[in-house]
Amino acid sequence: MFKPAVLASAAGLCLALACASTLAAEAAVAVPAPSGKAVLPSTASSATVVLAGGCFWGVQGVFQHTRGVLQAVSGYAGGKADSATYPMVSSGTTGHAEAVQVTYDPRKISYGQILQIYFSVAHDPTQLNRQGPDHGTQYRSAIFTSSNDQAQATQAYIAQINAAKVFSAPIVTQVAPLQGFYRAEDYHQDYATLYPDQPYIAYNDLPKINNLQKMYPALYRADPVLVFKH
Repeated sequence: MFKPAVLASAAGLCLALACASTLAAEAAVAVPAPSGKAVLPSTASSATVVLAGGCFWGVQGVFQHTRGVLQAVSGYAGGKADSATYPMVSSGTTGHAEAVQVTYDPRKISYGQILQIYFSVAHDPTQLNRQGPDHGTQYRSAIFTSSNDQAQATQAYIAQINAAKVFSAPIVTQVAPLQGFYRAEDYHQDYATLYPDQPYIAYNDLPKINNLQKMYPALYRADPVLVFKH
């Protein structure tokens, strides 16, 4: 769904509400903690992964409220630099997915915990090329990894969750090496925090943040880590 007008106009707000009303907000699903080969040990002070799971407003909002996350930036991944703009990505023809670059401190939150939140709270990983009211390959579920170890742990965790049968359908999340991350326009950053009363955010994304607090209280932070000072 292309959402240009929701950034400023009442017409856009009505459009977002109309689209959101077609589906109930996605319910969170408890997933097992990573074990075995799905565990990725680290002694580094920071690490990064790029996560795609529908509209980046909600995914960014979830991880901005996650303890141990140093920064969560909305952007585009999967395509080329010259097509990494919101109007072009929204066409669904660029190869890009709306994504969030999550930088975190492995001493405070593990890679496995990041993925556990991603699969259970941030989005529904069983939906192919859509998420909630949004449709198109730009809204696909994807993890863009920064190392072979990260990729192997991710694949092992997906296999673990599928084996646990906590979802009614298999996970369709793509796992691919990160070729490039392109930061989204400034007006997309911190969107869930800046516009909590916008109907799209209130209906689709605030429930995700609430589920983070309920399901992972020890990892929830009330004060989000924002891209900009407001």
